[in-house]
Amino acid sequence: MAKAKDLVIVESPAKAKTIEKYLGGNYKVTASMGHLRDLPKSKMGVDIEHGFEPQYIAVRDKSELISQLKKDAKSAKTVYLATDPDREGEAISWHLKELLDLPDDKAQRVTFNEITKKVVSESIQHPRRIDQDLVDAQQARRILDRIVGYKLSPLLWRKVKTGLSAGRVQSVATRMVVDREEEIKAFVSEEYWLLDALLSRADSGSFTARYYGEGEKKKELKTREDVDKVIADCEKATFTVRTVKRGEKQRTPAPPFITSPLQQEASRRLAMTPRRTMSIAQQLYEGVEITGQGSVGLITYMRTDSLRLSEDALAAAKDYIIDRYGPEYYPGKPRHFKTKAGAQDAHEAIRPTDVRLTPELVRKDLTQEQYRLYRLIWGRFTACQMANAVYDNVSVDVDAAGHSFRANYSELKFPGYTAVYEEAKDEESDELKNPLPSLSEGETLKLEKMTPDQQFTQPPARYTEATLIRAMEEKGIGRPSTYAPTISAITSRDYVIKEGKYLRPTPLGEVVTGLMKEHFADIVDLKFTNHMEEELDEIESGKAAWREVLGEFYGGFEQEFQKAEESLDGVRIKVPDVLSDEYCEVCGRQMVVRKGKFGHFLACPGFPECTFTKPIVEVAEGKCPMCGSKILKRKSKKGYVFYACERGTDCGFITWDVPTKNFCPTCGKTLFKKSGRGPLKSFCINEDCPNFVPEEKRSYKKKTPEEKAEAEEKKAAAAEKKAAAAEKKAAAAEKKPAAEKKPAAAAEKKTTKRTRKVNSEK
Repeated sequence: MAKAKDLVIVESPAKAKTIEKYLGGNYKVTASMGHLRDLPKSKMGVDIEHGFEPQYIAVRDKSELISQLKKDAKSAKTVYLATDPDREGEAISWHLKELLDLPDDKAQRVTFNEITKKVVSESIQHPRRIDQDLVDAQQARRILDRIVGYKLSPLLWRKVKTGLSAGRVQSVATRMVVDREEEIKAFVSEEYWLLDALLSRADSGSFTARYYGEGEKKKELKTREDVDKVIADCEKATFTVRTVKRGEKQRTPAPPFITSPLQQEASRRLAMTPRRTMSIAQQLYEGVEITGQGSVGLITYMRTDSLRLSEDALAAAKDYIIDRYGPEYYPGKPRHFKTKAGAQDAHEAIRPTDVRLTPELVRKDLTQEQYRLYRLIWGRFTACQMANAVYDNVSVDVDAAGHSFRANYSELKFPGYTAVYEEAKDEESDELKNPLPSLSEGETLKLEKMTPDQQFTQPPARYTEATLIRAMEEKGIGRPSTYAPTISAITSRDYVIKEGKYLRPTPLGEVVTGLMKEHFADIVDLKFTNHMEEELDEIESGKAAWREVLGEFYGGFEQEFQKAEESLDGVRIKVPDVLSDEYCEVCGRQMVVRKGKFGHFLACPGFPECTFTKPIVEVAEGKCPMCGSKILKRKSKKGYVFYACERGTDCGFITWDVPTKNFCPTCGKTLFKKSGRGPLKSFCINEDCPNFVPEEKRSYKKKTPEEKAEAEEKKAAAAEKKAAAAEKKAAAAEKKPAAEKKPAAAAEKKTTKRTRKVNSEK
C-alpha cells in the first residue's frame, strides 16, 4: 500500500506549483483559491446580543473544492496550512481547520516569508499551532467592518441614494479627499516675486544667481514695488563675491520597500495603480517560471510594514555589490533601517529572494509589468546596501547695494548607490544645471541683466493614489493589506474620481462625507480610526480581548446611529447634479452626468418627462486623416480603446493607433503612434504621402520564428487540454443514471429557451 502523502494547502495554484517543486513527492500541495468560509452576504451574520458571535458559512460555488479538500485531508497524515503570513492568511488557515474538521494534532501552520527551496524546506520542518490572537484580530476587523457597513449602508440608501455603501476605512479615505478639496477651495493665493541676476566675470564665464535677501538675512519679495526697488538699487552697484563655500555633500540611499512606499513609487515611476502593483507583486512572490529553474518565487512577502532584513540577505547583497561594482561601492558594514513605531514588524522588508537573479537575467521570462516591478524592487534593495553618493557642492553669495544673491551647484563625484537606483522626486531642485565658473571671494562681477518673475502661492495639490496612501500611512489609517482595496473602493463606488493622476471627490462623495461628519463623527474621525487600528494590534499581541474591543466600539456607535435615525426622519438628501456643456436635443435643458450599469453617460434632467440620453464622448487629439473632422476616443464591447471619425459610417475612418497633436510636415495629416507607454515613434498613415509608414513597420515588435513556434505549441497544448476535459466530462455524463440525466436535460432545454428569448430581444 502506498504511503499517504502529507497535504499542504495554500491559496493559489501558482504558489502551490512552486512549493510542490521544492517539497518533492512526499507532499501533495493544493490551493484553496482564497477564502472558503466567510460571513453571509445576504445578512449581517453577526449575533451582536451574544458576544458578537460570527455566523460563518461555506462560500457559495466552492462546494466541489471543499469536498475534494476534505477527501485529501482525510487521507493525509498531516495537513500543513500554508496560507499567507499575515492576519488574513492566519484567519484563512483557521477557517480551513474548522471547515475540514481537522484535529489540533493534525493541523499544522507554516508560513513562508519567501518562497525559496531553503525557506520552504526549513519552514515545513518547524510548523506551529494556529495563532489564535492573529485570528481574533482579523475576526475583530471583519466584524467591525461588517457592523459599520451593514448598519450605515441601508441608512444611506434611504436618505441619499440606493446602492450606496459605507465602510470604516473607506469613509475616512473619502473624507481625506473631500477635506483636501475644501482646503483648495478655501485657499487664498498670495503674490510673490523671484528675481534672477545674470552675472559675468571680467574674463569669461557667466552664471545666474537668485535674490536671497539683505545681507545674510533672507527676505521675500512680495510686490512689484519690492522688485523694482531692488533692481533700482543694483543696476549701477558693484556686484562682489562675498563667500564661496565648497564641500562634499553625501546622499544616503532610501530604505528597502515596504508596502506603502512600493505602491507610491510604482505609481510615480510605472503609472501602476496600487491594486495592480499588489497583483503583480503577488505573482512575483508566488512564483514565475524561470528558464532552467522552473517556478521561482522572486520576491519576499509584499504586505509588510517592517524594514528588517535577514542576515543572509545582507551577506548576499555584500558579496554581489563587491563582485559587480567593486569594494568602494560597499559601505563597509551592512545597513540596518529602523522600523517606525507602531508597525507590526511581522515580516522582512520587500526584497529579491536572490540578489544575483538580476532583472536582466530573468527579463525574458517575465511579462513587461513583472519585469518593471521586479527591477524596481531589486534596485531599491541593492541600492540600500551600497555606499553613499558623493557630490561636490559649491555655494556662492554675491552682494550688491546691501542685497544678496545666491547660486548653488552640485556635481556628482562618486555615484555610489545611484549606479543602481535613484528615488523618483515629486519636486524639482533649485540648483543650477550648469557648473559655476571658478570664483574667488572679493571678486567683482558684471551685471548683464535682471529677470523678475511673478509667482503666486499655490493651494495644496489634490491627492494622487500614491500621496493618499502615504497620508493614510502617516496618519495610521488602515494597514499594508488595506491600502489598495480602500483606494479601489472609493473610486469604484463613485465617491472619488480620477482626473489624470489626481483624485477629486464627486458631489456624491461630498454629500455622503457631510452626512457622516454630522451624524457619525467617530467613524470618519482620523484619530478615532487610528485608535481602532491600535486596538486591533493590541488584540494581535494578546493584550486585549476582541469581544471587549467590539463591545466598547458598538456602545458609542449604536447611540450615534439611533440619534441619526431620529434626526434624519423624513429627510431625503439630494445629490447635486454634475452639469455638462451639452444640451438636450429634445427639450433644450442642460444635460447632466449620470452613472449606469455600463459607466457614465449624459441624461436630460427632465426625466421621466424627457428620456433623452447620449454617451459621453471624449475628443482625441488631431483631425481625421480622411475628412478632417474630429477624432473620437471609443471603447469596444470588450473594453479595448479605438479611435474613429465623429462622422461615423459617413466617413468610415477607424483605427487602433493613437492620434497625436503633431501633423506630417509633408502632407499635413495627423500623425499616429502605437498604443502603449513610453516614447513611441509617430508615423504617417496617409498612403499618398512620401512619409507613409506601412503597417508592418509601425513599431510592432515582430515575433521570432522560435517565439511563433512556441506560441503555436502553447495554443495547441491548451486546445488539447480543453478537448480532453470535454471528453472526460462527456464520459462522466454517460455513466450517470437516467434519473440524473433528466434534470440536466431539463436545464439544457431551459437554457436553450432563455437563449432564444435573449436573441429575439436583440
